[in-house]
Amino acid sequence: MKNFNPSATSFLLLFTCHFILSTNGRVIGESVAFYVSNKCPFPIWPATASNAGQSVIEGGGFSLPSGQTHRIHVPPTWSGRIWARTGCSFPSPSKPACQTGDCDGRLACNGTIGLPPATLVQVGLQPDKSKPNFYDVSLVDGYNLPVTVTTKPVRPNCSISGCEKNINVLCPQELQVLDGNGAVVACKSACLAFDLDMFCCRNAYGTPEKCKPNTYSKVFKNACPTYYSYAYDSPPPLVNCYSKEYVITFCPSKWGAHMPM
Repeated sequence: MKNFNPSATSFLLLFTCHFILSTNGRVIGESVAFYVSNKCPFPIWPATASNAGQSVIEGGGFSLPSGQTHRIHVPPTWSGRIWARTGCSFPSPSKPACQTGDCDGRLACNGTIGLPPATLVQVGLQPDKSKPNFYDVSLVDGYNLPVTVTTKPVRPNCSISGCEKNINVLCPQELQVLDGNGAVVACKSACLAFDLDMFCCRNAYGTPEKCKPNTYSKVFKNACPTYYSYAYDSPPPLVNCYSKEYVITFCPSKWGAHMPM
């Protein structure tokens, strides 16, 4: 985890980030359902990490073959994140076990935060219908797969659409993460790649007035306009809609077909 830069995601404290899942398949109270769908032409390994003080949900990770959907029941006050790992081999004699999003070589992350870069779905649920749920998709630490988030049934004003272009194809060389065959499997954010205050929006650059979009964040924003491209992205691409069911779809469009195995 030595490459993980917590300051790159500190802006997420603007709301209580929330996540997705139930413990050993048991519904806890009046739960919310998340349907995690894999439309990539290859298997993925979705993973979850809860916020501080929350219990681990769904063991923190599971496998999801291409074309399948996995339903998860989430406590109504849960908060955290979900992402997809790619190119995994379990059990693995070495670490990392995945090409992207690895969590200490484990299938069940058990609360461990994934190794960036990885596209993050972040959610903060509230049980009171008068206080809507919050969710977003963040590229603050980088990108590996496109993803959409929608309510069920779909409401246009409550949806986060996928990417218009494949960031892994557009990724500048200095941000690229390559597999053993030299194919780009993920794209780092400038903060993750260079660890500079001006890219990480910290210290002298720790305000929206000081930390502006940069050449690299603009690549992300151009490809995925409904995602956070950097910490102080404005207007904030944050959705707040109450629902009892949500759908998270990885590789929702033609771009999934261009992802390496």
